[in-house]
Amino acid sequence: MAGIDECLVEAMAIPGALGISLVDWTSGLTLGAAGEGPSGDHDAGAADATELARAVVQNPSFADPDSAATLAEDVIVSSPGRYHLLRFVEAGFESGTFLYLRLDRATANLAMARLLLRSIAERLVLI
Repeated sequence: MAGIDECLVEAMAIPGALGISLVDWTSGLTLGAAGEGPSGDHDAGAADATELARAVVQNPSFADPDSAATLAEDVIVSSPGRYHLLRFVEAGFESGTFLYLRLDRATANLAMARLLLRSIAERLVLI
């Protein structure tokens, strides 16, 4: 899985990145991780982020009615010191995965992080 690891390392180069996980939202399992996990635990963070991802994916209120895509592109949660960015990895099949990037709010550029994470997610599909 060198391709996944390379994508995670690339995500850690995003300014302000604290940690990144590739998560299977159907099971809540961490498929890969780099950097620091929330409270030091990538697996617990993945499980928590999975609950949020499921809420978005399973509720049509979050879908774009003018789009053929059924998933949201990403989810942003902000707290006083952090940005939490979930980017769904869309594949030609029902992949059920997302990238969970944690950013330091003081040093991150959220718009740039979204663009870079989207690019990483697109390349991840090609692996």
